[in-house]
Amino acid sequence: MSGRRAQRLAVRRAERRRTVRRGAMVVAASVVVAIGTATGMLSALEDRSRSHEAGPEVTGSPSLVSLPVVPAPSSASPSASASASPKKKASPTPTPSKSTREKPDVTTFASTRLYRHPASQVLAWVRANDGDPRHAVIASRIADRPAAVWFADYTPSTITARVRAVTSGGSAQGRVPVLVAYAIPGRDCGGHSQGGAPDLDAYDAWIERFAAGLGSGEVVVILEPDSVAQAQCLSTATRTDRFASLARAGRVLKAANPRARVYYDAGHSGWNPPAKQAGWLKQAGAASPASSDGVFSNVSNFHRTSDEIAYDRRVLDALGGPASLGAVIDTSRNGNGAPADGEWCDPAGRKIGRAPTLNTGEARIDGYLWVKLPGESDGCKGTPGTFSPSYAYDLAR
Repeated sequence: MSGRRAQRLAVRRAERRRTVRRGAMVVAASVVVAIGTATGMLSALEDRSRSHEAGPEVTGSPSLVSLPVVPAPSSASPSASASASPKKKASPTPTPSKSTREKPDVTTFASTRLYRHPASQVLAWVRANDGDPRHAVIASRIADRPAAVWFADYTPSTITARVRAVTSGGSAQGRVPVLVAYAIPGRDCGGHSQGGAPDLDAYDAWIERFAAGLGSGEVVVILEPDSVAQAQCLSTATRTDRFASLARAGRVLKAANPRARVYYDAGHSGWNPPAKQAGWLKQAGAASPASSDGVFSNVSNFHRTSDEIAYDRRVLDALGGPASLGAVIDTSRNGNGAPADGEWCDPAGRKIGRAPTLNTGEARIDGYLWVKLPGESDGCKGTPGTFSPSYAYDLAR
């Protein structure tokens, strides 16, 4: 082999060795990078895990950010709240609404004509809990709405003054208070809301004292929830006596204040058939303009407003009486209708309904009222009748 050719072969061998070494270095570097990347990822995951473990515990405090925007109430439309209403009565299991896909039955503003009583559990909570994250929702959607004031304890010595305190407050503002008389003997058939006057003679005297506080301004009286619809538990004689006492009560209330609007118990759309309910109502004086302005339904219950409108009209048709008789509906917690499982005690998934108003735009429907104050427990989210901010927030958000 010539010397020049041997020299060229030696150069080629040297270049091949350098190429192999560079390839090995690249492979080695790639392995280092891969290992480093994997190590970094594992380290980051470990750091995240340690960070999560070391961080503060996440609480269940509600967030107001995700709530739909609600316009602030007009300064010209004060609305109301009420004193504690008793525990929801254990009336027959409410049937779920037929309109399960119906849009939630909610309106924004309350009627300026209705009176908001300044003393209530929800208003007391709002005043004392300004920093609570639920405050804005409860204040604007419940506490600012007018609601009924219940008179559920049998206290003859103070009832006149207590009724007068509410009616005079409404008159001073030119607004209409809503009162609930709830002291009938044998109330709730001895169930969860049992109590009331010791007998019908005592009740008649209590009603006279109640009537003495009505004043002369406009006032709505919800006369004895469940007293008619739940009368099946009474003997025929006892039921007849109760209905006679209710008829007398209506006459006494309207004689004391001719501007008082007195409504009788029609139960709700998931309870008695309209004809049966109307028959009992007639015996209780609900068809006479001397004692009655019509009927109320859905008190402390959850049936949709549309169902109650249809039911109340059927009851009124069967009741007879003057065409001036109308109905008022408790819309305080019926925004999602009655629960499918029939639960009546603080059921989950319920929402507030249409805002209270005396202008419904519906024939023979005189008003949508908040008779049961949203947030006051039926007994499953707190002591019966006490205000539960968590329940109120769930209803209002």
